[in-house]
Amino acid sequence: MFTPRSPIYLSHAPTPKVEHFALIAALEAGVRGTLMSTMPLVILRGFGDTQTSSLIYFCVGVLSLLAGLMVPYANRFVPRRWMLTGAGGLYLVGMALAITGVPWFKAAALLINAVGTVTFTVCLSSYVLDYIDRSNLGRNESTRMLFSALPWTIFPALGVYLYDWWAAAPFLLAGFFACAMVAVFWWLRLGNGKQIQRAKGPAPNPVAYLGRFFQQPRLIAGWLFASIRSSGWWVYVVYLPYFCIDAGLGNKVGGIAASLANGFLFLTPLMLRLVYRYSVRRTMRFTFALTGALFVAAFLLSPWPWATVICMMMGAVGLVMLDVCGGLPFLMAVKPSERTEMAAVYASFRDVSGIATPAIASALLAVGPIATVFAAAGAGMAAAWAIAGRLHPRLGHAQPAVRSTTSTAPDA
Repeated sequence: MFTPRSPIYLSHAPTPKVEHFALIAALEAGVRGTLMSTMPLVILRGFGDTQTSSLIYFCVGVLSLLAGLMVPYANRFVPRRWMLTGAGGLYLVGMALAITGVPWFKAAALLINAVGTVTFTVCLSSYVLDYIDRSNLGRNESTRMLFSALPWTIFPALGVYLYDWWAAAPFLLAGFFACAMVAVFWWLRLGNGKQIQRAKGPAPNPVAYLGRFFQQPRLIAGWLFASIRSSGWWVYVVYLPYFCIDAGLGNKVGGIAASLANGFLFLTPLMLRLVYRYSVRRTMRFTFALTGALFVAAFLLSPWPWATVICMMMGAVGLVMLDVCGGLPFLMAVKPSERTEMAAVYASFRDVSGIATPAIASALLAVGPIATVFAAAGAGMAAAWAIAGRLHPRLGHAQPAVRSTTSTAPDA
């Protein structure tokens, strides 16, 4: 008797859903969550002091920013599915270099992992904008964070413990998640995404789409929110562990603090409901103000290290809330015809924050203690609070009517 095989899709695979993108993001979170608290220790042990480590992060940020801006240009010659697959390959190369005992190989591993992250982010953002309509972008963000909550909660602390047990262990674990991410991506058969017909004329080069970005204040504001939020995470993930080591609390406190803060990702559905109830503008202004105040308090209480850790952990709850709503102003303002290019610009927030944060930190560490970095992050949050006051008061509320997906997004 003939037994039917699994269905063969003659035209295309089923349309991917929010949960599919959340699954891919969760597996990638397994990579970055494992390395979150481990790589700062690897760099610190390799180069010996916090100021040199900050300079290493600064150089890596500059180079990964340039690489990220070139992703759309490379996408003209390399299909998107191979770009995302290549991101997984970069992660594996970075793991192999990090296992070595050569300090500069460890710095190279940090750079290669950063390029892998920005490549993955650009590609996944483009897929999301292809398949998820604007009305579901908020649900996509909260679902992604909910799926990623477990790896972000467990693996920062686990990575530090594994690193103390066997230096190669966290990198082998991260490599496993990189392979799983690529395998699930191919299993979902996302291909190269939807193809949108552009206007006649050559595809824009990196300078051209940067020009388009700077002509749209809504995109600039959304990018600034993401950059300042990311700088807050840089301070929390890199400089809080350095502070703990310098204050005599040990090298595990920073990893545990990162895991506990990321545990609030399980509350992202509730946080999203608050965003829609009170509007994106009110939520972001309140959260930036509260988070900035807690970071400044951490600086003021630095003579009491545990009080500083508690203030920083409370501030990290605000960072999680900003993860939920901070990307919405940008995503809701992107034109469909500029998805790939603007996704690359948006992804640059991670690299720009990776440049600005260690650059400012290096200057501050030359004249003051590590805790001064917390105060600088608080000042950045205050600036974001002021910018958020210019957002449209109804941003994030349900629209009274469904608009065409090819039309220009409404003012933020």
